[in-house]
Amino acid sequence: MCLILLALRSHPAYKLIITANRDEYYERPTAAAAFRAEIPDVLAGKDLRAGGTWLGITRKGRIAAITNYRDPASVKSGSPSRGKLVSDYLSGRESPVNFLDVLGKNAGQYNGFNLIVGERDDLYWYSNRGEGTHNLAPGIYGLSNHLLDTPWPKVIRGKEALERLLYNEKDPAPDAFFRILADRTIPHDEHLPDTGVGLEWERILSPIFITSPTYGTRSSTLIMIDMNDRVTFIERTFNSDPDHATTVKYEFQIENT
Repeated sequence: MCLILLALRSHPAYKLIITANRDEYYERPTAAAAFRAEIPDVLAGKDLRAGGTWLGITRKGRIAAITNYRDPASVKSGSPSRGKLVSDYLSGRESPVNFLDVLGKNAGQYNGFNLIVGERDDLYWYSNRGEGTHNLAPGIYGLSNHLLDTPWPKVIRGKEALERLLYNEKDPAPDAFFRILADRTIPHDEHLPDTGVGLEWERILSPIFITSPTYGTRSSTLIMIDMNDRVTFIERTFNSDPDHATTVKYEFQIENT
């Protein structure tokens, strides 16, 4: 993922709302979100090159999502797949805290990442570029390719739009969330971060929804968990044409453990 916006116990009808965009090279093979035979309780997309995923939820309410930490100067060749951290958590049984405690002992071998893991409305954030594990309090959060709530323009813009939507709508429609994720506004240069990729790429990467000839937003995902633990999962997948999407939708009741 390159942008995750989440509202944790911030709406009277929903325990948790996650809206997220995954940005990737168009040539990287990907499978859309589904329950797959090898892990039948996990709903997630699949990176067909490295085998991991970027966002998912299980029938028992385990949730995980990841973003890369953008720092090209520190990239390690041959490092383990960060996407497998998501699939490992989703397919496992460890508590979020235990999973992150074990991960923390080996996190240095990975390239930079932010990982959100949890169960229903109990979420934790960890980054191998940050300090420790953080249990998220109720609120609205934004995460891109730096640390949680780093005030990049897309993070600020996305959080403000999500907050307005949840304040004004008692029962927000899915399309309203996808309109937030489809925002292609490019900030002025003076507001762009300097992450070491050069000004041209900072501009390309700055909108909520990214487009370019080779790289862009490949999918937009919405996960909503209501107060009765009913899950709505909608994913819109884009390939090289950002104006045409394939949509999948799943609804299910979280199982009691």
